[in-house]
Amino acid sequence: MSTSEAQQRWKAWREQRHEAVSAPYGPLALTGTYWLADGPGGTLPANPAVPGRWTQEPGGVRLSAGPGDGLTVDGRPCEGEVLLGPDSGPAAARVAHGGRKLLVMRREGQWAVRVFDPDSAGRRAFAGIDVFDHDDRWVLEGLFRPYERERTIAVENADGRERGLDLAGELAFGVGGDEYTLQVSAEADGSMWAVFADGTSGRSSYRFRFLKPPPPAPDGTVTVDFNRAVLPPCAFADHFICPFPPPGNRLPVEVPAGERNLLQR
Repeated sequence: MSTSEAQQRWKAWREQRHEAVSAPYGPLALTGTYWLADGPGGTLPANPAVPGRWTQEPGGVRLSAGPGDGLTVDGRPCEGEVLLGPDSGPAAARVAHGGRKLLVMRREGQWAVRVFDPDSAGRRAFAGIDVFDHDDRWVLEGLFRPYERERTIAVENADGRERGLDLAGELAFGVGGDEYTLQVSAEADGSMWAVFADGTSGRSSYRFRFLKPPPPAPDGTVTVDFNRAVLPPCAFADHFICPFPPPGNRLPVEVPAGERNLLQR
């Protein structure tokens, strides 16, 4: 692929990324994450941001609501009780309160309700994403080395809690004649993602970033394009629980490629 073609594809990717993060129910719209386990008996404490009564059960979350709560489920007024499972995404959340979406999620056996508001302060202040210039030197040849068995390690998350991070293997690549590796997680479609920091982190870029390489070839080879390193969701809203880089994923070199920081008005 020529340099000009690679840059054009990168620019198109940047435009898609801008649209995704600034969408009505994108990451900038998140205004709260409320864990049911924090309340008595697994019931969400009274909160004006989350009307109704939300209680975790073995099969899901039971929502009890009345006419005064102003909630809808699947577009119809919610009056009574309904058992809810995890939603596939904010835009597809079954419960709404006016223009806001109340997403039901489950992480490591714990249930929570997330509130997405298209009129959030984050969306109103959004002015774009600052990025490093595209640089072909940061499109690297990599090799995925799977672990014999998937590993789970405890890492601190952005909310201060430790949670398990599943790791499928390591991604090796060369920079300046030296080999470096990142521990990566695997998605259901075979693609990978890594949370990493480098010499720019906390200085000329956000404190850590995500890298999402495509599925590796049968021989393990994969393109590692740091021009597509992205800000984690917690860079857009404080209520996300992004994992910090696991041990070994803090590169001792600067990676001046990819997204740098959120721009706000």
